[in-house]
Amino acid sequence: MRLYVILRYSGLVMLFAALFMAVSAVVSFLNGMDSSFYPLVLSSLITALMGAFPMLFVPRIEQISNKEGFCIVVGSWIMACVVGMFPYLMWGGEFSLVNAWFESVSGFTTTGATILHNVEALPKGLMFWRSCTAWLGGVGVVMFALVVLPSLGKTKMTLSNVELSSLAKDNYRYRTQQIVRILMVVYMGLTIITTLLLKVAGMGWFDALNHAMSACATCGFGTKNLSIAFYDNPYIELVLIGAMILAGIHFGLIYATIVGKPKNIFRSEVTRTYFAVIAVGSLLVAISLYFGHVYPDLLSSLRHASFQFVSLLTTTGYATADTNTWTTLAILLLIFASVVCGCAGSTSGGLKIDRMLLFAKMFKARMRRQQHPNAVIRLKVDGVIQEEELLTTVVTFMVTYLALLFVGAVVNALFGLDMMTAVSSAIACLGNVGPGFGEVGSMANYAELPVVLKLQDAFLMLMGRLEIFGFIQLFFLKWWR
Repeated sequence: MRLYVILRYSGLVMLFAALFMAVSAVVSFLNGMDSSFYPLVLSSLITALMGAFPMLFVPRIEQISNKEGFCIVVGSWIMACVVGMFPYLMWGGEFSLVNAWFESVSGFTTTGATILHNVEALPKGLMFWRSCTAWLGGVGVVMFALVVLPSLGKTKMTLSNVELSSLAKDNYRYRTQQIVRILMVVYMGLTIITTLLLKVAGMGWFDALNHAMSACATCGFGTKNLSIAFYDNPYIELVLIGAMILAGIHFGLIYATIVGKPKNIFRSEVTRTYFAVIAVGSLLVAISLYFGHVYPDLLSSLRHASFQFVSLLTTTGYATADTNTWTTLAILLLIFASVVCGCAGSTSGGLKIDRMLLFAKMFKARMRRQQHPNAVIRLKVDGVIQEEELLTTVVTFMVTYLALLFVGAVVNALFGLDMMTAVSSAIACLGNVGPGFGEVGSMANYAELPVVLKLQDAFLMLMGRLEIFGFIQLFFLKWWR
């Protein structure tokens, strides 16, 4: 393991973070040089120096091992979260050391959970930096670095293979450089279109851009204390529903649909399942709200139900209502959405629709083997036979994921949280969803949690964003030899 190689490539990510801090400082300057200007400028300079130092003193390396690739990716995520704290700490306010770490991790992992009581008290420069952390984290901090590094050769292939999960890579049939470009073109295009549509729907330019960046990253960071409920605008909600749904789909399939490839959104088994879950889940929540007399008519019930279900299923976490006041059935369905989440290859977190579909097929195959012990049954998704190794990985991931949820909930309960808060906050943080229920509901925040639980939740966010195993490997000493 060559530590200097890891430091060199992690430095590239810090340079990218420094660039976005500088852009946020420009936003601050354009808004009357608000109180975040000097914290952002100073943070940008410090981060740039930290990133440039290994670049200057470590020679360029043409090839890296898979092990080094894992360390670069995980190390880059951790360092991005560390430097992401700097503007918060220098500005002060509600940002203690632990709170700044929590907010930075929440942004980069696109969780969207916050410790802020008053988001609107933030100066616009810092508010924009908060959205930048989400946008950078949405497609992956390492992917941003790969966009501007066309000469990395095999190193680029290794890093992109680590950054993309095995499920996400299945829908790409391109070379590494093309994959990176497809990701960025779709991501940036979706952000620009969403910004324009939100402006037309009634938002100001600043709010439109911030919400577009956050929605396309499926993060849920907003500019208002009441989230999307502040606007009470069905057109804004409709635009955001569309953006969240698209951001929860594999970006390779979106690209294939745009350019007219045969394997597209409408022919994919995974996306058809995803759309079916959205339709059925939203309708069931709406019916529950209507017959539970939460809203006076079915249309209002469907409006709020569809927004909240899509928001949690895509792990965005925006809110138009206080879901703590909803019916038990509605809350259970929203918790289900928070566990399942969007598709692999998107910006959403959670277990992923892909794994749930494969698990359902495995269950069906097991039932058939019970009836026909000698039958040879091959599992297929979109006509492609799924290898046994992938199926084993899916089951292992799901079991580990549920075990972490249990441990997280137990630790929450040990520190005095009620059952609903303990369980839902573990689900929301590991799934990178953001809001849970109880004390961390859609109109609440994580500010009142004990320091230990904030640190645990930040740990769960990183575990969820890095899909568990890449992060866990760092804690095995033998792996470093």
